[in-house]
Amino acid sequence: MAREPELSHTLHLSAVSPSYYRFHVEHLQSDDYSKDKDAPALIGEMDSSGSLNAHALLHLTERVRARTVFQTQQSQFVTWQFETEYRGNDFTAAVTVANPDIPRESVILVAHFLQSVSSGLVLGGELVYHRGRAEEGGILTLAGQYSRPNWVATLNAGKGGAHASYYHRASKQIQVGVEFEASTRTQETTTSFGYQMELPEANMVFRGMINSRCIIGGVLEKRLTPLPATLIMGAFVNHRGDKLQVGLGVNVG
Repeated sequence: MAREPELSHTLHLSAVSPSYYRFHVEHLQSDDYSKDKDAPALIGEMDSSGSLNAHALLHLTERVRARTVFQTQQSQFVTWQFETEYRGNDFTAAVTVANPDIPRESVILVAHFLQSVSSGLVLGGELVYHRGRAEEGGILTLAGQYSRPNWVATLNAGKGGAHASYYHRASKQIQVGVEFEASTRTQETTTSFGYQMELPEANMVFRGMINSRCIIGGVLEKRLTPLPATLIMGAFVNHRGDKLQVGLGVNVG
């Protein structure tokens, strides 16, 4: 039996960036043979400019699932991709076909593979192949993740650069994380630090971040009980660019 669709509305008002309205809908499935009882069957989101972001997820068997993603920018198609994933007892393999265009002879193929080595260690890789009229090539990236009950560390490296992250849950209310990224294309490195603090008694969640590019930001979410709405306030300061962005929004649903 399918569940009733869930609807939400988001209104963003800002004196710096453009204001917008966003409508979000989720149609969930109740699947007895699925490991994920509440796996989304259909998710769609459209904003006031007419841009659409939607994807459908279907469990073909207990181990095989398929997903389709469509994205438009106003009236223009931006992304359309098809993914098939197989979940084994200790590994996961997936193949994705993105933006296939037969007349222009262009396509993007992505293959993922993750293998559980131990209870906390996962190793894998990703191969991206792209073909167009003017170019053709592939990029291989190797990845690893080690997790414990209250922290997770990840690392991936390839031709395009390297990325490392560390997440730690200090307590029920406080979470912190560090991220490092190096790009061979731009010859730049970035280090970011972020944290999240939850205040259940006040129905509030605060998230903050700072990075090596001198960007500082914070977002405050306040649940407006008993109303089914959440007030969202955020501000980001770029000290190098001497820029300030302030936003205010309400999420209903």
